[in-house]
Amino acid sequence: MNNDNPTSLIAGRCTLVGAGPGDPELLTIKAVKAIQAATVLLVDDLVNDEIVQAYARPGARIVHVGKRGGCKSTPQAFIERLMITAVREGETVVRLKGGDPFIFGRGGEEVEHLREAGIECAVVNGITAGLAAVTALGVPLTHRDHAQGVVFVTGHAKTGAGAAEDPTDWRALAATAYNARLTLVIYMGVSGAAHIERELLQGLPGDTPVAVIQHASLPHQKHIATTLGKLQDGIAEAGLASPAVIVVGDVLRGLAAAALPVPASLDAGRFGT
Repeated sequence: MNNDNPTSLIAGRCTLVGAGPGDPELLTIKAVKAIQAATVLLVDDLVNDEIVQAYARPGARIVHVGKRGGCKSTPQAFIERLMITAVREGETVVRLKGGDPFIFGRGGEEVEHLREAGIECAVVNGITAGLAAVTALGVPLTHRDHAQGVVFVTGHAKTGAGAAEDPTDWRALAATAYNARLTLVIYMGVSGAAHIERELLQGLPGDTPVAVIQHASLPHQKHIATTLGKLQDGIAEAGLASPAVIVVGDVLRGLAAAALPVPASLDAGRFGT
């Protein structure tokens, strides 16, 4: 046996697991099996505690590594060191993330760093919050009559040294969404909603329907249906905060109409009075 290969000396294994938007019943079977097999669970802040309580094996080491935009978080480099150390110690490690690891979950970075350390990593997808949010409202992301595609974008750009070099061009995105009839799904955008609204209005009409959904799929889910021109005001009036998803596009027209008050004349006519 050739022991020159460092991967041959690694006894443990690591899996990135998407815990979905929060509702434990939205976990995949593969995710449940991975959680049950883990001896070490590194759990993100947005993961529902009920998932860990229901499926973690007795005696598993559970490490909460909070990661939430705008709040104090465990440094990413420290989390990656924990993963590598535990695998080298022979542990079965699950990195449990809200939503899907490969959609704004930094899963790509973690896989790269694990591979650099000689560790191959499996990935189990989860339902991403942007899909769960609109589904909870009975609205699709695409529709043959309203949206020919969907764009997932973060409203929380890089921080630190790379921040100024990597801004989202919201004006170009708005123009593309308008011309190509796309739905925009904006993650981590609540804190920057005023800026996002102002920039998107350069390419999209002010009456473009918008929904903001907080705590998607959970019993305490909240949402508003409004228009792009009233995005920031609607968020402030409803008291919405992270974690929330902003959805922009014509697929929401039915939802926006349902949220409007019914004129007295129409209401009276409906009931024949």
